[in-house]
Formats: sequence, structure tokens, C-alpha cells
Amino acid sequence: MNSRKLYFRGIKDGFPICLGYLSVSFAFGIFAVGAGMTVWQAILISLANLTSAGQLAGVPIIVGGLPLIEMVLTQFVINLRYSLMSVSISQKLSRRVKLWHRIVVAFGVTDEIFGVAISQKDELETPYLLGLMATPILGWTLGTALGALAGDILPAIIVSALGIALYAMFVAIIIPPAKKDHPVAFCCLLAMALSAAFRYIPVLSSVSSGISIIICALVSGLLFAWIAPIPDEKKSDEVSDEMNGPGEERTVAT
Repeated sequence: MNSRKLYFRGIKDGFPICLGYLSVSFAFGIFAVGAGMTVWQAILISLANLTSAGQLAGVPIIVGGLPLIEMVLTQFVINLRYSLMSVSISQKLSRRVKLWHRIVVAFGVTDEIFGVAISQKDELETPYLLGLMATPILGWTLGTALGALAGDILPAIIVSALGIALYAMFVAIIIPPAKKDHPVAFCCLLAMALSAAFRYIPVLSSVSSGISIIICALVSGLLFAWIAPIPDEKKSDEVSDEMNGPGEERTVAT
């Protein structure tokens, strides 16, 4: 298949992701403007970052003028999973994919793009991956722009209601795996309890948002990785599911 056909096939496969990202990033646009950012700042963040969890955690750090090292550590912890996804995708790349192509493609690795890419039967070529990334990036950025503009136009009560959508998205992400695996549920509950402690306990409330996110993620994640590690058999099944196709529980989170 020639490059042109591969590119447009990627666009076609990425279009459903684009529609999902459009609605989620709309909520982020409202959140960013509500936190004190300008419309163009919100758009630039979405265009340059492409990760809902990282962006949501990063906005308070930026608005609060916190140290750059907090931003670096927060993004590293939250987005570490993308490194693992990139390693997995690299095993399916064609030998014709050059180093600088790999660097460009790595920018667009999200949960959904990974799921679609890893399910392809053939080797992955650069034109296909660029097409697969193009529409989701467009949807994510456009949704942010619309949400940011709506935040300046719509009444405050409606903006507040729409802003809840971003948090509802994360709740929807954790419920399916939490219902299947009790350790996942307990891990989420521990992270929530720690987050509440950093919010309401006087001594802990002085800790900045970036550091508190890092502590909550690392403590809950590492503790349950030690208490309830995933059995090797289950890991093999999960890898097999990824190779056969994107799972039913794939969400619209980046």
C-alpha cells in the first residue's frame, strides 16, 4: 500500500478517537480558563501536550507559579505509562521507520492511539501513524478551543456544570477495572484518601498540588504493587488481548 493510502487509512481509523477527544477536551478548555488561563494558553497546552491527566494536573502548577521541577516530576509520574506503550509499539514498527520519524510518532502516543495501532496485523508504517495521530490531535485541540471560548461566553452556572465532565471522565475510567479487581479499587480509594488528607489536614495542606499528586500516585501505586502484584498468567493474557485488538474498556482519556 502506498504512503497516501496508508495516511488516509490512519485518518479514518483515528476519526472515532477524534470525536471522543472533542468532548473531553471541551471540559478541559472550560477548566483551564476557569483556573485563570487565557484561551490561547489553554489551546497551546493541548496542542503541545495531548494528555488529559497531565494537563489537568499541570494547570494548577502553572497558574500557581510553582517551581519547574514540580511540573517535571508530576508529568513524569502521570505520563510514565506512555513510555511503556511506546516500547510496545516500537516492536511493530517497520524497519523503514527512521529515528526522527519515531520521535515524531512518540509525541502522539495516547491510550486510544496505542490501542488502535497495536491491533494492526501488519507492520506499522510512518504514514499510517501520522494519519492516526492527525485527527485525534485536531479533535483534542479544537475541543479545548471551543471549551475555552465557551468559558468566556456561557453563564458561570453552566460553566461550572460542564466543568464536572472532566472529573466524571476520570471516575468512568477507574470504575470498570475497580469492579473487576478489588486491589485496583482499594488502590484508588487509598489515593483518594491521601488526596483528601493533603486537602483538609492543616499540616499537609501546605504541600503544593504537584508534590501531593506525586506522593498520592507513588504511595498508592507502589504499595499495592507490593501487596497485590499482577500474576504472570494475567499479564500474559493482557498482552495477548492488546495484540489481538483494543479492549472493550478502552476509554477516551489521553
